[in-house]
Amino acid sequence: MNWQQVLEQLERGEVRSANKDENGVWQANVDVKQAILASFKAGENIDYDGAYAGFVDKNNLAPRQFSVQDNVRLVPGGSSVRCGAYVAPGVIIMPPAYINIGAYVDSGTMVDSHALVGSCAQIGKNVHLSAGVQIGGVLEPIGASPVVVEDNAFISAGCILVEGVVVKEGAVLAPNVTLSASVPVYDAVNERLLEKGAPIPENAIVVPGTRPVNTQWGKEQGLSMQCPIIVKYRDSQSDAALALEQALR
Repeated sequence: MNWQQVLEQLERGEVRSANKDENGVWQANVDVKQAILASFKAGENIDYDGAYAGFVDKNNLAPRQFSVQDNVRLVPGGSSVRCGAYVAPGVIIMPPAYINIGAYVDSGTMVDSHALVGSCAQIGKNVHLSAGVQIGGVLEPIGASPVVVEDNAFISAGCILVEGVVVKEGAVLAPNVTLSASVPVYDAVNERLLEKGAPIPENAIVVPGTRPVNTQWGKEQGLSMQCPIIVKYRDSQSDAALALEQALR
């Protein structure tokens, strides 16, 4: 199968750049990612015209166009969805936002202003990506799994998710939480330290916190480093606090 066919299948949601296996672990779809990389090699930079006059990009990776029949609400004001990205019916994209090649955004999800959905990122159903959220792209190395946000998660303003981290179903990230494979997450509810790169558990509520720098000099200077902390798990009260967001859709 050539790269053109793969990009078309990605846009229809028939294939994905990552899939969940029978054990619930997300794995990169290497064949799809190889096709995406091949599309970059096959393209040549051109001067775009028409609605995209003044922009320069690969001739074979033009932004997607939507119609009312797609049932995608792409609000005017500078947003773009690149070729090879899937956007399901019922998705709302507020300006300016960007969804990159290979990404998958499922139904009912809100992509708010200044949000980035990076290459090959997988975003589930009824997710809220608040203003300024940065979902990093993971295109290379070819076997690396992308950032995943599962169904019904709420990612608050200014959060950054990179290096293939996984946020499980129903989790809530408070504003300005940063997640990466190298930053440990502390579960204050179960009094445990998650392994580096471990998924954020289902229904976890995560806030930004700090931990001390344990070198002698760091202690003398009173230094601390950023770390995410799970402070509770979702209950009826926390669900009620998120209900207004649903009404705004």
